[in-house]
Amino acid sequence: MPIFGTDGVRGLANGPLTADLALSLAQATAVVLGQGRSAEARRAAGKRLTAVVARDPRVSGEFLSAAVEAGLASSGVDVFDAGVLPTPAAAFLIADMDADFGVMVSASHNPAPDNGIKIFARGGVKLPDVVEERIESAMSGEKLMPTGAAVGRIRRFADAEDRYVVHLLGSLPYRLDGLHVVIDCAHGAASGVSPETFRDAGARVTVIGADPDGLNINDGVGSTHLDVLAEAVVRHGADVGIAHDGDADRCLAIDADGNVVDGDQIMAILAVSMKSRGRLKDDTLVATVMSNLGLHRAMAEHGIHVETTAVGDRYVLERMNEGGFSLGGEQSGHVIMSDFATTGDGLLTGLHLVAEMARTGRSLADLASVMTVYPQVLINVKGVDRTLAATDEVVQDAVARATAALGVSGRVLLRPSGTEQLVRVMVEAASEDEARRHADELADVVRDRLAL
Repeated sequence: MPIFGTDGVRGLANGPLTADLALSLAQATAVVLGQGRSAEARRAAGKRLTAVVARDPRVSGEFLSAAVEAGLASSGVDVFDAGVLPTPAAAFLIADMDADFGVMVSASHNPAPDNGIKIFARGGVKLPDVVEERIESAMSGEKLMPTGAAVGRIRRFADAEDRYVVHLLGSLPYRLDGLHVVIDCAHGAASGVSPETFRDAGARVTVIGADPDGLNINDGVGSTHLDVLAEAVVRHGADVGIAHDGDADRCLAIDADGNVVDGDQIMAILAVSMKSRGRLKDDTLVATVMSNLGLHRAMAEHGIHVETTAVGDRYVLERMNEGGFSLGGEQSGHVIMSDFATTGDGLLTGLHLVAEMARTGRSLADLASVMTVYPQVLINVKGVDRTLAATDEVVQDAVARATAALGVSGRVLLRPSGTEQLVRVMVEAASEDEARRHADELADVVRDRLAL
């Protein structure tokens, strides 16, 4: 099985993800990413390759990041150890330092026993599949083994957090004075930097989920457990709640009444704002096939075109780069603002969302009313042959019937899983009951026709 998944290498720490694997992966990364034109130019100028390494606060990140740094330094790469910082901070610092590449040790929203390794190329961009394949192949090949003064050095990146905060504050079009924000840091990488940045931007800040002990990351808090934040927002009488995940590359929000504002709604708010200020390139938003029908309708009403991609922020980013678009993301809260970031940035997203509240003087609930969220029912049909979902005539006929019945007031999507033998059946409709009825009927057809 390939070791790279949809977002780097991820697994149980000291299960499949060992220190040996991290070391070998880092050495192979130095071989592959040290072969480019810019790397050769750096060597020709008598300089060594450089890399930024950061991690989230889970306990296994300590030994895994040490193994990564050892693998890089043993390959002649000078390492800047940024310590505990969000994934988007690592991506920013790679570009800001003009480093050759960088590594983030994190398993994002996964529980504490898991961990992961994300590799970024020069400029802080994610690697394409072909480069990941080359790195995986290089793990069984010859390593770089310099000696003496040619080995890499590992240095503490002392001002890493300050650089990132200055960058975030410099991106803001409006200060947040007068707004009360509750921030849920998921006991993760944003625990220090997110509250600090919101305060520096002028907000009054209440913090929850910001006491990481290495074992409590994402445990009952953060973007996957929004009920805790919703309760805190209402109890404190705050204007808005901002929820991060473990590595802070996503943002979801809570309005003053305790209602969830998801990634689609956040993108709708930002897209309309950016268009009004002439900052939305080609009046286009990039979203995935899972984004709500309500987002498409709201954008059409505001003269904004929606480009649709496969599920995954990497595919959103690829399309954004191809078209030079300035905004894209996912319903899950991965929002990419390409004028300021090369990847999803939960802090950046949250700051700009609250800045729009400050600019307009409107509540988050009022801003979010720009789109109507259609009820969405998702059923994972397990134990079926996912490869036949697009070709089985009976299944496709059932999809066509459901689509016709829903008309313009709904949508049907069948999506085979990329990793498991299951098919995801998603139906949107004007009512929850209608969406559920069609989803159940389609799931039964898929189960009967495609059973293994």
